[in-house]
Amino acid sequence: MSEKTKARKAALAEKLVELAERQIQLGGLASLKARPLAQDAGCAVGAIYNVYDDMTALVLQVNGRTFQRLGAAVTKAVETARQDTPTQRLIAMSHAYLHFASENTNLWRALFDVEMSADGPVPQWYLDALGGLFSNIAEPLSEIFPDMHEHELDLMTRALFSSVHGIVLLGLERRISGVPDDQIEKMIGQVLTQIG
Repeated sequence: MSEKTKARKAALAEKLVELAERQIQLGGLASLKARPLAQDAGCAVGAIYNVYDDMTALVLQVNGRTFQRLGAAVTKAVETARQDTPTQRLIAMSHAYLHFASENTNLWRALFDVEMSADGPVPQWYLDALGGLFSNIAEPLSEIFPDMHEHELDLMTRALFSSVHGIVLLGLERRISGVPDDQIEKMIGQVLTQIG
């Protein structure tokens, strides 16, 4: 493949990610369709599959960008609360997670709605991004539970993430089991305060 062809392919790959991100942001993951995407990109439908194996591979690229932005928001909250207690840091990062999800709901939902499982082929960079998010949670938990074994700490980290994620999801979807938007932060705080 010539350098010119490689550059053209890389430019199309980036353009497709940007367009797919915009489509997901506006209409959710279900709105992302190959034909309209190709039309927006000014290419044939087949050109998408010359760049990405399938639409899931494209969505993973969009999700990678979303993970970076989410990670930056959580990291900023952690840095701002660096002098606070471990529990207060957990609450701060949980609130940052909520605000990111609230402001970027469709992109945030795509992180979890894409079809893949832990035992399937998941790119290492995707696992690393998720691991980075979990490490932010694990750090204050290890201070609260200094004698907890690594395996138990990992399980507690995932349980805590799942709890906060569930509260945020139910609240943002306005499910009957959730709480009103203005009470989500309070609910997260009540749950996390019980840990430490």
